[in-house]
Amino acid sequence: MKNLSFYVGLFFLVFAGIIFWQSLSLDYYSEYGPGPGFLPTWTSGIIIVLSLIYLFLAFKKERILFENVLPKGAGLVSLLASMGSLLLFIVIVPYAGFLLSSILTLSLLFSRGYKWYWGLGMSTVVACVVFWVFGSLLGIPLPVNKYGW
Repeated sequence: MKNLSFYVGLFFLVFAGIIFWQSLSLDYYSEYGPGPGFLPTWTSGIIIVLSLIYLFLAFKKERILFENVLPKGAGLVSLLASMGSLLLFIVIVPYAGFLLSSILTLSLLFSRGYKWYWGLGMSTVVACVVFWVFGSLLGIPLPVNKYGW
């Protein structure tokens, strides 16, 4: 079956079903009103109903094919480069720290549209600013290497 609408509707149905099942273990009411299970129960229930409607529509009239969704040519290469650089960042950030990992992955992404030295310079500035904002201004620690950056 090549109908992407069916798989999207099925994904949301399963996801909402899991959330609904998990929300039943939380208290629906508390001493002061709605408990922690109130919102996830209702939200997942609404998503289940909407995904069932979407699945019905996917079979009746809306057919979205896989080949119409993914880009082709240079767009596909850009998509794969973005996904690959994200995976590279996830793999190397525990070892190299946030600063070096982000400089490397951003320079790989920026070098696709700029000369390599502009890409390296922009990635260094962006990574240093983000590292400074999170570390100094917001007080949120980012992963660091053994040198502290």
